[in-house]
Amino acid sequence: MKRLIQTLKNIWSIEDLRKRILYTIGLVLIYRIGSYVVLPGVDPSQLGLLRKQGSEGLMGLLNMFSGGAFSNASVFALGIMPYITASIVIQLLVMVVPKFQKMQREGESGRRKMNQITRGLTVIVTGLQAPAYIQNMTYQLEASSTAFYPFDGTGPNTFFWISSIIILISGTLFVMWLGERITDKGVGNGISLLIMIGIIARLPFALSAEFASRLNEGGGLVMFLFELVVLLVVILLVILLVQGTRRIPVQYAKRIVGNKQYGGVRQYIPIKVNAAGVMPIIFAQAIMFLPITFMGFSNKTDSKFAMAFADYNSFWYNLVFFILVVVFTYFYTAIAINPNQMADDMKKNGGFIPGVKPGKKTAEYLEGILSKITLPGSIFLAFVAIMPAIIRLFGVNTQFAQFYGGTSLLILVGVVLDTLQQIESHLLMRHYDGLTKTGRIKGRTSMSIQA
Repeated sequence: MKRLIQTLKNIWSIEDLRKRILYTIGLVLIYRIGSYVVLPGVDPSQLGLLRKQGSEGLMGLLNMFSGGAFSNASVFALGIMPYITASIVIQLLVMVVPKFQKMQREGESGRRKMNQITRGLTVIVTGLQAPAYIQNMTYQLEASSTAFYPFDGTGPNTFFWISSIIILISGTLFVMWLGERITDKGVGNGISLLIMIGIIARLPFALSAEFASRLNEGGGLVMFLFELVVLLVVILLVILLVQGTRRIPVQYAKRIVGNKQYGGVRQYIPIKVNAAGVMPIIFAQAIMFLPITFMGFSNKTDSKFAMAFADYNSFWYNLVFFILVVVFTYFYTAIAINPNQMADDMKKNGGFIPGVKPGKKTAEYLEGILSKITLPGSIFLAFVAIMPAIIRLFGVNTQFAQFYGGTSLLILVGVVLDTLQQIESHLLMRHYDGLTKTGRIKGRTSMSIQA
């Protein structure tokens, strides 16, 4: 406790770090307040069905990423998801379009160009999602009550549609701007931090609901404490997954330029066990919602296929989900890490892996190692993805079970480690002790969604 107080004093004594933390807290408060500002013309008391819809399925996932703004019909209802979608599209284009590959190699100027393209694509994606959100919201409000102010007798009027679409687009752009400001002048990756804050905001309600459930239905305080211990163990295992790396030794040739010697040292290339981060789970969840969507259009919701995939606790749903996560882990790892590019860069800089010929043999060696470590990483990640369903079999409520795995836990662990790493870097630069008594905190920037 004494060491913790001293560490907090050290953090507060560094003026630059203190300003960054306060700046981050201020922008996060603005984001949370905006999550409760309802769209003009909507009666907040009639959002019961929309909130119920935002607690399960794909809508529940969107509501989680928006920090509850989705179910509140907030001006930030679409949150940062359109920006994430645009970023994923740009990452895929970099792999297949030569023009984007060239921009990526241009350094800072290329990064600025790609950021501008991503922002423009975000506006387009938000413009497509906003009408769909408004249509869904009006349907839920019509079903729950007639107290929906913009109605003219047959539905919302034109002014409400236009104004709401503009507000939703502006809200997403404002959230994107908040994330970029936090990244530049605050602490941590802004976009990922805003998502994490939205997830954490649901934790107190989930804890209180589970505590009340255990007291009323059985198990009592002992069972509730046991669940917390299990959650702690799961978090520790996820930290191991997030931080796990395979270090590949690289030897650089010795060069003498003038009176100075360059190279001749051994370095290491750290390859992550889970290089794909949280993206495989997001992709797999999106795919898993497609059968239900098609069944809804065909009105054949009573078929065995539809019932199996509508139940998130069913064996077949989780088996297919497990397989998809493994497949997408390999797919996204192949996109994120290019062994041929790594081998070429190594050869250009005079580096080689001891015992391996430079060039093609090095690329094959790296690809072999990548395949070996991706298999256990993908299986572990798939178990993390289906962990909420496993936990629900023991009577844990749905909201609290989400914190035992899936996107919620991976984002929480990844962003917290990344933020703590930045804080520790500031401390060590000023010759203070780190956040831990021994060792260093190893962040996981690839788990964050880069702005």
